[in-house]
Parts: sequence; C-alpha cells; structure tokens
Amino acid sequence: MASKAKAQRFESEIEKYRGEANWTRTKELARQLSQKTPDLGDFVNLVIAESVLEEYAEEHPPTERNITKAKSSLADVEDQLANLSQRKSKIGQQAQLLLAKLNFCRGNYQTAYELLDKAGLDSVTYHSCANRLIHMYAESFAIRGMCLEKMAPPTTSKYKAAEREDKIISCFEKAGDLALIYLQERDRSQGGMNPGGSQGQLSPDETVCCLLEQAIQESPILYIKRGQLDKGIQRFRELLRAVESRFTQDIRLTLARQLAEVLMRGVCEKSYIPLDVRSPKPNGPKPKIYPGDRSFVPEDQNEEALLLLLIAEAVATREAVLERSEELSETRLHAFHNTTAVYDMLALALVKRAQFTSLADSFERAMRFSFEEFHIWHQFANSLICAGKYSRAVLVLRECTRLQPENPTVSLQAAKLCFEYLHQYDEGIQWSKHALDVGQDHPMLSRAYMSLGIGYSMKAHEVKLQGERQILHRNALAAFQKAHTADPYDYLALFHLSLQLAILRHIPEALNYVKLALKYRSDHIHSLHLLVLLLTAQKQLDEAMVLIHAALEEYPDNLSLLLTKSKLEEVMYGPEEALVTCKLMLKLWKDIHEIDSEEGSERRGTATDRNAFDRRSVAQMTINEFSERGSGSIRAESVAASRVERALSEVASSMNSSFQPRPGSQQSWMLQAQIWLHLAELYLSLDKVTEAEACVQETSTIFPLSHQVYFIKGRVYEHKQRNNDAKVCFENAVSINPGHTKSLQHLGMVLHYLNENKLAEKVLRDAVNNDPTSHKSWHSLGMVLEALSQPEAASDCHNTGMELEATSPIVPFTVIPRLMQ
Repeated sequence: MASKAKAQRFESEIEKYRGEANWTRTKELARQLSQKTPDLGDFVNLVIAESVLEEYAEEHPPTERNITKAKSSLADVEDQLANLSQRKSKIGQQAQLLLAKLNFCRGNYQTAYELLDKAGLDSVTYHSCANRLIHMYAESFAIRGMCLEKMAPPTTSKYKAAEREDKIISCFEKAGDLALIYLQERDRSQGGMNPGGSQGQLSPDETVCCLLEQAIQESPILYIKRGQLDKGIQRFRELLRAVESRFTQDIRLTLARQLAEVLMRGVCEKSYIPLDVRSPKPNGPKPKIYPGDRSFVPEDQNEEALLLLLIAEAVATREAVLERSEELSETRLHAFHNTTAVYDMLALALVKRAQFTSLADSFERAMRFSFEEFHIWHQFANSLICAGKYSRAVLVLRECTRLQPENPTVSLQAAKLCFEYLHQYDEGIQWSKHALDVGQDHPMLSRAYMSLGIGYSMKAHEVKLQGERQILHRNALAAFQKAHTADPYDYLALFHLSLQLAILRHIPEALNYVKLALKYRSDHIHSLHLLVLLLTAQKQLDEAMVLIHAALEEYPDNLSLLLTKSKLEEVMYGPEEALVTCKLMLKLWKDIHEIDSEEGSERRGTATDRNAFDRRSVAQMTINEFSERGSGSIRAESVAASRVERALSEVASSMNSSFQPRPGSQQSWMLQAQIWLHLAELYLSLDKVTEAEACVQETSTIFPLSHQVYFIKGRVYEHKQRNNDAKVCFENAVSINPGHTKSLQHLGMVLHYLNENKLAEKVLRDAVNNDPTSHKSWHSLGMVLEALSQPEAASDCHNTGMELEATSPIVPFTVIPRLMQ
C-alpha cells in the first residue's frame, strides 16, 4: 500500500510539473517512478518522450526555418511515440497528439492532420481534464488549423473552400479558448506569483509557446481577412474580456493594439457596433471573463480604440525590458517594436482629439525603457511641442540630436522653437548652424540656410546698436540668398528673401522675388500679404486693394489680412469704410473665440470637431501675425512686456476683486483687444471721441494694464489736447514695453507740445533706434530739432523721413511673421 501511495504521489507530482512545463523536473521524477513502479512503463515512456519533444520545441520553435533541423532530429522520440500511439487508452491518445506535433515540426502537415483526426479531437470532453491535457488539446487544435492552411485545397469549389475556411477558424477559436483556460488555470495553480522573473518579465519556463500564442491571435484576424469585420471585432473583444493572467500580458497587449488598429482604420461611425458587455452564450469550453456590470462601456469606435491603446500602453510600460544584457537583446528589441507600435497609434488617437498634454505624459512614461531609442524621444519632443511645452521640447530635441547627429531635421525643429516661441535667437542660430554642419548635400540644406537667415533677421530687430543691426541684416540676406541658390524652386526661401529685401527697402528686387515665390506656390498666404504691402510701398494702392480682395476670397477668416485691408481702406476711402471691415473682424473674432472655448469641453473626435480644430489652428496663426502690429516688429521687449502685463494683471486681480481675467484662451482675448484698439483709432480719426473712449473702456476690461491700452488712452488725451494726461499714459506704455515705437513717437510729440524739447529729442532718438525705417519717427525728430535750433540736423531727418516714406508700406513689413513653414 505504501509503494502504491508513493507511486500516486509521484504521478501527481509529474502531472503538476507537466502542467507547469517544467520538463527537467518532469524527466527526473519519471525516471525515479520507473525504478519504483515498473508497471507504469507506458506512462513513464510517454512523459520522457514528451519532455524531450517539448524541450526541443522550446529551443527550436515549429517554424518553416526549423523544418530541416527537425527532420534530422527526434528519431528515438518518434519511435517511442509511434509505439505508444497503438495503445487503446488515454496514453495512446496523448502519444498520437504528440506524434502529430512532431510531424508538424518536420513539415509533414498531411500526416499531422491525419493523426489528429485519428485521435478523435472533436469528440473529446474537457471537463475535469488535467491542465497539461488541456494544453495538449489547445496545441492540437492550433496544429490542425495550421495544417489545413498549409495543405493544398482538395477542390476548386467555392463552397468547399468556404467550408474549409470555416473549419480553420473553428480550430483556431477552440485552440484559443482552450489556451486561455490552460493559462488561467496555470496562473491560479501557481498563486499568481512570478518568482522566477525579474523586472516584470516571465522566466523561460513561464513563457507561452508560439503555437498557443498564434492560436489565441489567429481567429479574429482570419475573420477580418474574410471580410467578416463584425465577427473579427467580436472575437477580439471576447479574447480581451478573458480574465488576465501573467502569461497573457504580452498577448493582451498585441490583441489590444490589433483591435485598436482595426477600429481606427476599418470602422466608421455608422458601421460601429457597440460593445455588448453581457456574457457570451457558452459554445464549448470558454475561459473565465470579467463581469460586465459596473464596467465602462465606450460609446464609439474612437473611444474604444483609445481605451484599448491606453490599456496596451499600461501593459507595455509595466512589462518593459529594462535589462541591457546581451542575452536579452532580442527580447528587448521585440518588446520595444511592439511598444513603439502602441505609442505611434496612441499618438494618432490623441492628436485626433487634440489631447496633446495626455500624449506628452504617455511618452514621458515611455522614457524609462527608451534608452538610446531615437523614435520615442523624437515623438516625445513632438508631443511636447503640440502641448505648448517648448522649453522642454528643446531639451528633448537636444537628446535626439545626440542620438542622430547627422539628422538636420531635429536641429531645424529646435531652431524653429527658439525663433517662433522662445525668442532665444542666439540659441536658434546655433541650432541652424548645426544643421548646416551636417554637410552640403542633404535635402534640407535650403531650409537650414533659411533658418539661419530667420535667426539673423530676428536678432537684428532685438539689438540696440545700429552698426550691429546692419551686420545682422546683411548676414540674414546672404543666408536667404544661399537658401535660394540651394533650392531655386523653394517658394519659402524666395518669400523670406523677398521679405528681407523689403525690410531693407529694396522694393523692386523684393517684388521680383515674391512674385517668383507665388509662381511656385500661388496660395501662400504670407507671400500674398507681402505682395500687397510691397504694392502699397510703391503707392500702387488700387492694385494692392484688388490683390487683397483676391487673397481674402481664398482666406476669408484671416484677421491679419483684414486689418491690412482696413488700413488700406482708411487711406483710400476714409475711416467710415474701414469701420465696416472692423465690424466684420469683430464678428470673425466671436466665431474664433467660440471655437477656442470648445477646447475645454469634451471632444468626441467627430468630423465637426476636426473642422473646428482646423479652424482654431488658422485662428492661432492670425493671432501670431496680429501681435505687436502697433510697434511694427516683434522684439525681445515685446516678449518681456507680455510677461510684465501678466504679472501686473495678477497683482491687479489680487488687489481688486472687481477685475478677474476672462475665462478661456488669453490669446483669443488679446486678439479682441487689438481689434478694439484699432477701432478706437478709427473713431479718433473721425473725431468721435466718445466712441473711441468706449472702445478703450472695452479693452481695459480685458487687459487693464496693457501697454497698448495705455497707448490708446494717451491717444485719446492727445486728441483732446490734454497733453499732461497723454504724457503720463505714454510714459506708462513705454515703461511696460520700451520697444513700443508708436508710444515713443507720440510721447516725443507730446513732450514737444509741452516745450520739453530736449527730453522729446531723447525719446524720439530712441524711437528711431528702435525702428530706423519709420518715417514718422524721423519727421517728428526733425520737428523737435527745428525747435531746438538745429536746422541742418532737422533737414537731414526730414530728408531721411521723406526717402523712407516714399517706400513705406501701409503697415510695417515686420507684421508678416518669420515662419519656417
């Protein structure tokens, strides 16, 4: 009795280790059992043959490339299994299943299929089966499906072909369900622990074999290949609802990614079938699933795809391979490629919903396993750019440059951020030079020279010394000329070359280049705008008006063009005509603001939302163009001024409870404020002081401490000839923004009216130094010098002013932004 009990204990131990796929321990116990209980020879022989076969399959997976190796191996195992398969017992059936697997490894698909048929797979019962036996059944169904796929069809009949496809899918569905049952039971029997793994990875004897992995993943893909998209999606959902085990985490990641890809690429709003959380009707053995009650249920395909990708991201982040050893390099590379695919799709899903901050957070989590991986770092930088975190984006791009020093695109991206958002012109110039250092034969050479020219031109507006400014302008012109030489058909290089020539007042040459730019890109908004301003500089106002009407037909919502049109109408037809355009601008602002306000609300990703987002992007562009029109340039002082204004507004808000910042985008409110200020100036030109004061009051409620508000208040007082009050307002404007040329001009004239001519001279020289191309500054300085009895200097100023006025556009050329796209 004792020996029998001991043999049963050995058998139980062997079954346990078979279920855990611990073949080394299984063989040891089997040999011990054969010595103690010789009458269990068939069982022992089966277990030893099985162990040898499974160990071989682990080292040499049953794939096409290993067929030759398998044909020359396992001869002893084949003989042993062939002998055992003759038994009329469960051992015989198991031997047949293992023999079929051996033949499958050797590429003998017909033999393997016949052995599985002979084993009576369709008639087996799974209730109370040992876990190892469930695993064998799962593999056998998978092998049966794969054999059917690889074997030539016996007939050309379409009906038989469809029947064969149904049979293949049925095999994979049964295999997948049994595989999940096996893995769930294996996880339960081992207590859900992971003693052998490290850093979230499974130990070698805990990984899922390729046959089971393929069995789980194959059936939904086959449905979709047949055009049965709904059935494929339903099968994906069934597999994903199965209770998770540590063995299925990688498979779960792949399934979630694949279903998300199907939903994003192949399903539209009308064809989407909502998720049914009720338990599916049992049809054969089914794995345990999560209950549907109290579960979040997506409402559309975008929501479901996003949920799947977030799940996949969570799994990928948790299961990342952090070990950098050589033996794990292949595993690490495989995991990284899977994870990269998830993050790329997550980027598509979140960008579609304008959730840039969430995307940046996701990529930040990916940094822990993305050492030396350029793609993830670059995507992280792009997400930070979209989220408006420009300083961090530049730091990440610096790392991207370290990873790929020969990639000029990264350097140009960083330069763009420095120029357009951070106003760090010296750093941007260095980035541009780095892009040029890559070499003279890369396709981005023209853009690299263009970026360098933009940096020099922007820095020229920042420096105080006239000599240094002229050098920078010459450097910018030379860079733009090299950009044009590197790519003569690049419209953007031609546009920037023309704009630089216009700033230097080489008007005829600038006209030639901008017309060439429009020849290569006829709808480029900034080239059209520049051509309008160049025509006004040549005093061809009628032609400029015709062109601006044509441009507005193409871009009816462009507020920058509308403002130029209003200025042009004021000169040509009088302020009354310009007022009509101003009213249109206010209506457009209202539409833009409503779109901008939607950003805080929940976005569904519908076509309507996407159109709104596109239009909001256009609005953003016009805001950038619109800023600092009053001063004629975007300078470092302007950036500092905006920060000072924000700080003063916060102080005012804390000290005065009656003032609270307007909700929503402050840029949008800034846009409205500038429209009101322009309207106020028009009313002043019509001598409608009350209406102008109302516009100023309206602006004050938005940004009470803005230098623009102080400027226009000063203009109202100046119009009323209250020069002392005007002086205070202009001084306040200059103290907030020392680079605001208009405030300096009017402050100088008010001081002149108050007979403070020495101080007026100093202020007007500052205005000239800020913008040497402003003819108004030169004329005003000439008047003050006359009052100071300096006729020769006054004459020189008047002559300079007249020369500049002859080539002066309706609004300064610098209102057109220096953009790299």
